[in-house]
Formats: sequence, structure tokens, C-alpha cells
Amino acid sequence: MLLEDQRFLHEDLERLEQGISDRTLEDPRHIRDRLNRDHQISGFLTRIQQQSKRLLDIYHDTEGLRTKEIQSISTGDPFDEFYKQLNDIKDFHRRYPNEPVENLERAYKRKAPGEGESATAEIDHMFTGEEAYGRFLDLTRLHEDYLNLPGVQSRRVTYLQYLSIFDHFTPPHCPIKRSEKTTDQYFNYVGSLAEYLEGFLRRTRPLDDLDKLFASFDQEFEKAWEAKDVPGWSTETQSVGPTAPITEGTGEGIWCADCEKEFKNDNVYRNHLTGKKHIKAAESRKANVNGTTNGETGRSVNKSSASSTAKNLKERAIAEREWRIRKFASTMETVRSDTRVNVERRQGMTERERQQELDALFAESAEPSLRPSGAADDESDSDDDEKIYNPLKLPLAWDGKPIPYWLYKLHGLGVEFNCEICGNFVYMGRRAFDKHFNEARHIYGLKCLGITNTTLFREITNIEDALKLWDKIARDKKKEKTGGENIVQMEDAEGNVMPEKVYYEYVHSLFLASDPLLNIGTQSAKARTTMIVTLSAGVSTMAQIIIRRLQDRRRRLWM
Repeated sequence: MLLEDQRFLHEDLERLEQGISDRTLEDPRHIRDRLNRDHQISGFLTRIQQQSKRLLDIYHDTEGLRTKEIQSISTGDPFDEFYKQLNDIKDFHRRYPNEPVENLERAYKRKAPGEGESATAEIDHMFTGEEAYGRFLDLTRLHEDYLNLPGVQSRRVTYLQYLSIFDHFTPPHCPIKRSEKTTDQYFNYVGSLAEYLEGFLRRTRPLDDLDKLFASFDQEFEKAWEAKDVPGWSTETQSVGPTAPITEGTGEGIWCADCEKEFKNDNVYRNHLTGKKHIKAAESRKANVNGTTNGETGRSVNKSSASSTAKNLKERAIAEREWRIRKFASTMETVRSDTRVNVERRQGMTERERQQELDALFAESAEPSLRPSGAADDESDSDDDEKIYNPLKLPLAWDGKPIPYWLYKLHGLGVEFNCEICGNFVYMGRRAFDKHFNEARHIYGLKCLGITNTTLFREITNIEDALKLWDKIARDKKKEKTGGENIVQMEDAEGNVMPEKVYYEYVHSLFLASDPLLNIGTQSAKARTTMIVTLSAGVSTMAQIIIRRLQDRRRRLWM
């Protein structure tokens, strides 16, 4: 029944096109949903190619089966052919009664989250937590392999530095010599690095024509290899004389091809030519270039030629992988810079904060799948602003974006201050805590406790402490009021009214200032003591004594 297969393929292609158009109209906000949509569209495109190939094979009809089927339908009694095919269908379903029927209308239709579709499970297992759904690179394992390479073990290259130099394979960024690159360890390292970068591109860009891009990389490498223009794999020449004819590395100093080392000073380069290390390296390099000695036989020459060919093939394979890594890195330059920024940011965080960020990321990605479609539509209509990525729940700045994390730590916004008077409300940061004492929440809490004077209760957050302080203030006010009612009021000769204590001090000072004889010690200590005791007896007695003494002194002075 080729005609039925042909009809089925046409319907399948139309359903696939409709499914792709429905998903293209979507604009998911989360990167997880975008990747899920792109991978679904990529799968649909692959199925379209497969079904189109089958459909073309039916139309070509190389075996003539389609032509025979058309002739059998068009000639003879059409009902006989119809009942014949109907009987075949019944026999098939009689033999296979539980054969499922594929519903193309529901196969490619976009399902709501509540209908049991879990297409994002594939995306969840496709990326690691460090990659954050394709936003960053995860080169931690490759960084460990790089540190164990010969020539790098003595250098301490951090992960942040490795992100900047992993695509550099020539000095001075790469300390590995050309002779050390032919080892199996280095070959496996560059192969794993190129494989990871290629897989990362395929996972994050499912709709791009990556096969065409990779083919262009291979063509460029073929041209560069034939022209011997691949960086780090150019033809070597033996240096002769006190100066080096080849300048590599940074291009500023003198390059020694034997030691594969750059020298900044010409005198240092001259002195190192007589060293044992340079002589040994020069002899080894000369032996590799010459290949054989004069005493070798033809069999050894063939063996050396075979080993040289194998070495050249291995060098070409390593150079090809290095070339692809450079191209991959240049293609993903934005992801690379974002990875460096993310690593620097995470280095200033604790392990608990990193775990909180990962939990917030997974919770945020899981929210759309748990939300009904109607609620999601209402939210998208009511909130047109772009959702801000804020996993640490940082406060928002004036522009509506989260403040930097260093500013959050500088102002101590992560410190919690609890106020029992405000109903155990928690204030984040010292500034918000100091400000809340003048706010309505705190004032209302004090009024509920019967406290009216709120200015004296600053920095007090416990209810028990506030009640104790308010009771003490009430007792002091009552005591002060009671003491004020028992004060004896005194009046001087001029009619000024004052308390008893103040009046005594005033009179005593006036008496000492107006008696010069008393100041020079004309009276005895006993007479002064008697006078002071007499002053304390009463106002009238003291006034009489003062007047009498003043009259006596004036009389003596005029006599």
C-alpha cells in the first residue's frame, strides 16, 4: 500500500511544519525553555529530512511497485480492489490486536504543562550545574588534565588563568615544547578539549548549521597545513652562529629553536649556547632532522622512514585539534568572557551562597512547568517587563536592577535585626533597623503597650525592657511631683520668692561678701560656728543677727 504510505508521509510533513511554526511563535523567557524549544525544532527538522527522503524514494519508484498499485486500482472493478485491501487490513489487526495507532494531530502539538509533557528532562541531563544551561563553560576536569601535562606541572595556573589561555598552544602562554606535544597524554588532552567544545556548541546551538561550520574549519586547516602556516608547527631550521635566526614567542626577544625558549637579552642567549642542556638538546634535534647515521642499513632506513611517517601523521592530528580549539574559542568568545566573570563572582561567595544560587536557579526553571497555562498567560499580559535574574534576592537599585553583591556585603544588608515590639519583624541591615524606630509600625507597637513618649525608647526592641523603662520613668515623675509639693518657699527683704535651700545659700554668700573682717580672720572659729548655727535656726533670727553685726562693725570703723 504505497499510496497510503505516500499520503501518510505528506500528512506527517504538514504536521511537522505546523509544529515548528507553533513553537517559533513562542518567546520563552528562561534559557532552559528556549533550549528545549530549539531542540524540539531541531528534532522536527531532522524528521522532516528523513520523511522527505522516504517520500522521494516512493516517487522515484525504482522497483515499479507504485506503478503496479496504480494500475491495479485504475483497471478492473474498483470495489474488488477495495475489499481486497480492506481484508488485508482486517487480517493485520486480527494478528496484532494491540497495535497502537499514531495520532499525528496530537504527536506534534504543543502540550500544556498539566497534560503530562516533560520534554525538559532531556535538557536537565544535558548540562552540568556549572554550565547553567549553556551560559558558561565547565572546564574544571580539563584544567586538571592540563596541570598534569609535562612542562606545565611546575607552573601554577589557576582556573581563571586557564580560561584565558586554553586556546594558546605557542610560547610564552604555552610552556609545552613541540617534542612533548607528541606524547599520548597531550594527544588525549587536546582531543578531549576539542570534543567538549564541539559538543557544547551542538548543545547550545541546535538550529545552526554546525556541520557546515566545522567543514570550513577543516578546509582552512588543510590550506594552512599545506602552506606550513599552522602556528607552532612550522618547518624547523637549525640555528648556526651566535644569534638565532628564528624569532618566535612574543616576537621581541631571541628564540632558541633547540631549547624552544625565548631570551630577552643577547648576552644571556650567547652564554646558554655553551651549556650542557643546550648541547644535549641540539644533538637530539640534529639526530631527529638527519634521521639516520652513516652506519645504518637499508632495513633501519625503512624503519626510520616508517616511524617518521607515523610521527608526521600524529603531529598533523594534534595540529588539527589545536586548530579546531582555536576556532571553537573564537566562535564562543562571548560565552568565554561570561565564564570568566562568573568564576570571579563565585570566588567571592561561600559554599552556602553557591548552593543557594543553584537552588534558586533550579527553582526558577521549575516554576513555569508547575504553573497553569491560564495563569502564565495572565501574568505575561499584566507584566510586560523582562524578568530580572536575581537568585540571591538582592535589593533593587534605582534602575530596578539588583545592587552589586559587594555593595550588599559592604552595607551589611545580610545581617538580620529582630524587633519584638514590631511583632518579631526582621529588618535587613543596620540602616533599615535604625530607620524603623520612627516608622508607624514601631510607634504603633509602643502605643499598644501603653507607651506614649517614643523618643526615649530608641534601640529598645524587647517588650519586657520597654515596660521596665516605662515603669521607671513613671515612678521618677511621681516622685518628682511629690517632692515639689513639700518645698518651703522663702521671701527676702526685696520680696523675691525662692526655695528654702536656695535662700540659705544666697544669704550665706551675701554675708561672706559683705564682711571683710570675717574674711581676714578677726573672729574666732567658735564665733563663726555659732553664727552659722544661728542662721540655720530661722530667717528672722538670722536677719536680726546680720543687722546687729553690721551696725557694730560700722561703729568700730568710725571710732
